Amino acid sequence: MPNGINRSLFVLTKKRRPKLSTRIQERNNVAVHATGASKATQEAVKRRLYILKKKCDEKRPTCSRCSEQGVECVYGTVKPRQRKRRESAPHTAAGTSSEHYSGARRLSELSYYSHNSSYLGWGVENRGQDLTRYGEPPAVIFNTHFSLGEYPPIDILDDYPNQDPQESPNGGSPEADAPADDEGASPAAGPISPRAASKAPPDLAMIAPCSVASPLQEFHAPAFTEFTERPNRRALIDHFCNVLSHLIVFREETGNPFQQLILPLTRKSPPVLNSILALSCAHLEYRGIENSEKSLYFHNQAIQGVAQMIAQKEKANRTDILAAIMLLVYYECLVQKGRSNIVAGHLKGALTIMCSTDDLLDPAGVFLERAFRFYDVITALSNNTSPISTTPSPGGLLPFSPIGATPTSPLSNIDTLLGMSTTLWPIIHRLSGLSSLKSSLDHAISSNSSPTKIAVLRTEFSSTAQAIEAALNNWQPQLPADFTPPEGNDDPEADPVPVVASRGKSSNIPSIYHNSLAYRHASLLYLYRTILGYGRGHGLVRRHTRLTLKNCVATVGHRGPMSALLWPLFVAACEAGEGRDRELAREAFEKVERRQGMRNIGRAWEVVGEVWRRVDEEEKGKEKEKEEGGKAKGKGEEREELWRTVCREMEVSLVFG
Repeated sequence: MPNGINRSLFVLTKKRRPKLSTRIQERNNVAVHATGASKATQEAVKRRLYILKKKCDEKRPTCSRCSEQGVECVYGTVKPRQRKRRESAPHTAAGTSSEHYSGARRLSELSYYSHNSSYLGWGVENRGQDLTRYGEPPAVIFNTHFSLGEYPPIDILDDYPNQDPQESPNGGSPEADAPADDEGASPAAGPISPRAASKAPPDLAMIAPCSVASPLQEFHAPAFTEFTERPNRRALIDHFCNVLSHLIVFREETGNPFQQLILPLTRKSPPVLNSILALSCAHLEYRGIENSEKSLYFHNQAIQGVAQMIAQKEKANRTDILAAIMLLVYYECLVQKGRSNIVAGHLKGALTIMCSTDDLLDPAGVFLERAFRFYDVITALSNNTSPISTTPSPGGLLPFSPIGATPTSPLSNIDTLLGMSTTLWPIIHRLSGLSSLKSSLDHAISSNSSPTKIAVLRTEFSSTAQAIEAALNNWQPQLPADFTPPEGNDDPEADPVPVVASRGKSSNIPSIYHNSLAYRHASLLYLYRTILGYGRGHGLVRRHTRLTLKNCVATVGHRGPMSALLWPLFVAACEAGEGRDRELAREAFEKVERRQGMRNIGRAWEVVGEVWRRVDEEEKGKEKEKEEGGKAKGKGEEREELWRTVCREMEVSLVFG
């Protein structure tokens, strides 16, 4: 109570709510005055209603009271309540199922806000975190590790049409939360509810026909509740949407393809959901973040679910089976610890599913088919085997765009999984099959086969290698109209081009461009070093080693998508003999591992370090023999790449996905 003010005066000046009898009388005044009765009849009706404490029953066309009194009943015009117009919900994207869109729409928004954020920089300092100590809501679990910019995941839900935009953050009315000024007027700033904005008198508002707001709009539902009720699993889905799905695609200007096409499948397919949970949990486990449920548990559940769906044959949805298998391929590439052919087995199963059904014309099927082609070639290059799929025809692959992307987008020539290497991929597919042809030729020579067979195989091998070499040298990426590539990309001695930060939808184009060039030069390096058997000191080997590493450093320097960069980086790093090349490889590996945070990247770097150590020991041995006056012992043509020998001795199987 303010000092110096009489308590009775303060009470009298305080605005009070009218008594119940007064409010009933005012309400009945409106109902009676709306009639055409005489003044005396109106007063009689008013007194009776006041005594009975009853209001007009508002029957149409004549209320009961007017019928009893025998007067004309005319209802007055009631001013409707003023309600703030809401924005309409976004339309369903083309190709997205309406029954899945309610969940996918929110994930698409999450993808938009988290794509350009700084969450990808959190690293070693966040190891050792435990997800089990976090409570509700799970969507804010990772906000302690990285920033999603201006819109954290839990705040993004405020913009959805199913949420009342006029709610108070404290759970009460906006008037109770807003500070009142000295004169008791409504505050000028802050949200205003429809009730506060309406100027209708209280008596009209009481009889106005309006809908009652749902009590479900008075609070926020936990994020990803539509997928699972367990908080730790919702946290894994949050990690998949806000972190992991962004690390394995090249473009998502209108939404992330994994969120648009794969995540909606989880609502009806538990194996797909378990595959996503296994992948997210494994990614977090490698970064030192523990979950109450291990990734191996989700992996086993996904494997059992896939087996059950396959057993159902025609009753099972082949898109769901293919999605679960491809997610398991991502999982195996991420967590594999020893030598195994699990990835190759999954790919064979996926090919069986693809061949046993008609063409997958839906967007999810086309996207999964593109993921299969990528891993088929990468696995063949990793294991020195042939791809299990047929070689696509030149020009047969078209860039796959996210749902809703326009043809006029500056990223229209970029594939979501292959980047600018869409037209390069058929050439790399043929290149990966050369190792099998070379093995057949070597076996024919060692087994003393007929000269005719050896000649045919040698001719086929030589002509195929020359055709692939010419195709790689002539290939150039299809660039957007508004992008000018930097000069000196084909000069191994030129200094690296300084990185200039760019913004907007085209900000990732420089990184994607250098990624495609890294694949081109790494393919030539693989051709000369592995297929044709050129020595480590050969001019072409050294040239394309340097160019591959320069483009890898440029890719990570632009801080754009680093998806699928491991194969060209690893191939060139294993051949890096000079100090400058090794510094480039070390810089690229460090930034890629910090950004992607995947186990196969760390294991690949361990193999590279062992390769460098053995190469240095071999060089020191040759120098020592020269100093002693002897002739250095050469090993002649290497029958196997050194890194494959190291992997076999370390019992490590690498898949550069």
